[in-house]
Amino acid sequence: MRPATPASPPRRSRIGDLPMRVIYRGLAVVVTVVVAAVALVLVLPQEPDEVAAGPITAPSTPPSSSGPAPAASATPQAVAATAGATPIGSAPAASPDPTASGPASSGSVASATPRPTPTPGTSLAPGYTAMEALYADARLPRLPAKVRRISLGAAGKHVIRDRRSGLAVPRLGRPWKTYGPAPFTSRQVLPKMRGSALRGTIATCPLPIEAQEHPRDTALLAARWTLNHHPKGAKVRWMASQPVKDGWMLVYQVTYGKRSSRAAVAVVDGGMSKPGLAFVSVPDAQRKRWRDITSVVSGVRALG
Repeated sequence: MRPATPASPPRRSRIGDLPMRVIYRGLAVVVTVVVAAVALVLVLPQEPDEVAAGPITAPSTPPSSSGPAPAASATPQAVAATAGATPIGSAPAASPDPTASGPASSGSVASATPRPTPTPGTSLAPGYTAMEALYADARLPRLPAKVRRISLGAAGKHVIRDRRSGLAVPRLGRPWKTYGPAPFTSRQVLPKMRGSALRGTIATCPLPIEAQEHPRDTALLAARWTLNHHPKGAKVRWMASQPVKDGWMLVYQVTYGKRSSRAAVAVVDGGMSKPGLAFVSVPDAQRKRWRDITSVVSGVRALG
């Protein structure tokens, strides 16, 4: 009987026999490979499953006057800047300087091809000029080619010197009196009437709209701007138009409902960065002072 063969000892892992530096080196290689693979996945562009299409926004049109540009369907009344305006002669409110209150109109936008002149009531597309907005405004008819002139008198000795607008304007005697100028830079008023916020007013300020190439066009835009200080629904009837020294003058009737005012504007270059504006408005309830309108526009001059 042969002796029993002893059982062979169990095999042991050879990892324990490896030096530790070899194990660490192998682990470092594995980690490096994994990091490289992850980086490659992140770098490669991923194909999106679906592209969400956003709305295409048309470029905005620069505003033409004192304010944001209206949409193409805006009516001329909506084009006119009326925010914060109060009728002439009402009690002054805290409001900014008139140079920043009104929409500043620009007449420098030119079309590549000539466009027909708008008629009152026309809706304007974006990109219109200040004069196109004027012609499309149903509140102001086209100025006749042969509108009458008025006889201007001599300038008075007593004046108010408005150094911000560069203008001197006649200082009228009683019942006129000087008054808090805001939102203008000088102001004279008639006494208040019972039951009405309107009263005669004479005011000056730096031109609140952008001057045009021709002083008559500037005066037309200034007259349109003054409608912001008349009651809503006001419409203009031109009465006189003529040049004055260093500028232009307009006289017009403003009708609102059954009432009206007589008004005038004079745009004069007073040597400042922009022309000066003098305007006067007297309601029909104080029509006895309508004669003062001629005195005012006759005496407006540059301080120079």
